[in-house]
Amino acid sequence: MPRPITATIDVSALAHNLEVARAHAPHAKVFAVIKANAYGHGLLRAAQALRAADGFAVVEFDAAVRLREAGFAQRILLLEGFFDGREMAEGAARRIAAVVHRRGQIAMLGGLPAGARLDVLLKVNSGMNRLGFAPEEFRGAYAALQDCPGVGKVTLMTHFADADAARGVDWQMETFERAAAGIAAPRSLANSAATLRHPQTHFDWVRPGIMLYGSSPFAEVPAAALGLRPAMTLRSEIIAVCELRPGDTVGYGGLFRAERPMRIGIVACGYADGYPRHAPNGTPVRVGDRLSGTVGRVSMDKLCVDISTLPGAGVGTPVVLWGEGNPVDDVAQAAGTVGYELLCALAARVPVIEQS
Repeated sequence: MPRPITATIDVSALAHNLEVARAHAPHAKVFAVIKANAYGHGLLRAAQALRAADGFAVVEFDAAVRLREAGFAQRILLLEGFFDGREMAEGAARRIAAVVHRRGQIAMLGGLPAGARLDVLLKVNSGMNRLGFAPEEFRGAYAALQDCPGVGKVTLMTHFADADAARGVDWQMETFERAAAGIAAPRSLANSAATLRHPQTHFDWVRPGIMLYGSSPFAEVPAAALGLRPAMTLRSEIIAVCELRPGDTVGYGGLFRAERPMRIGIVACGYADGYPRHAPNGTPVRVGDRLSGTVGRVSMDKLCVDISTLPGAGVGTPVVLWGEGNPVDDVAQAAGTVGYELLCALAARVPVIEQS
């Protein structure tokens, strides 16, 4: 009998969440962000579920190639651009667009084979301070692209640092508008948070990511309140029960000490499955139809959950580590991280079941 842990991917939820994005930005085209193996949901599985998107955005060149070879004809975008001339030439041949964020990439464009054409998104650093041309360099970069015979369509782009927080986007929008003033080209600015909250950023292309997987980009707003459905549910079972006396400790390091008699359920899930080792006591776990919390340190293959007030719980009782009935954002918040990290960390050894 196989170990009971599984991850269920609800592909209908992915399609539903894409429609939520479209409803918020009805006049924009959509790059569905499916980098990092579609945030752990499976690249081709997610692409098929999100096939109504106008384009896909990835980081990995191999992922872009897999999409093309699987027959996806939409625009495909490399969010970090190309890293060498060989990839750039192959990307042009496969109609893979690329972000251009530094001068070296413009120089590489000069080496494209005669007749090759490559669509690019020119990125300005409007305040995120990761990738992109400084605002004062942006016009020069655009002019340099205009001089490259291999450059096809040019779209202007930036990325927001605080679209999900009180600071918002206005400060970066002002910088972007100054840098792009007078340049007549399509624009792509909005991530998930901006797609949902800042309609002034929608322009020609939006780039929803985390919202497609049913996780909220806002710390203070649950995904369900945004109309989003969880796409991944990580499930397992209780595989043993342990009775504790007052003073007994649980797990490595004895980080939990019982103050009263307790029953704890040992669950077949640990950090080797992608569950966060640093999750503290009380991190929510759904046991049967009720929420409880973890006790003790998460180990490689197991974690423990308090079932003292759940007399019907025992060996074989199903648990939801995150997903349906136990939002990934709640688990992430308890563990001091974000839903993105948990979804992306799903381990290869966890069997994945697709449902619609």
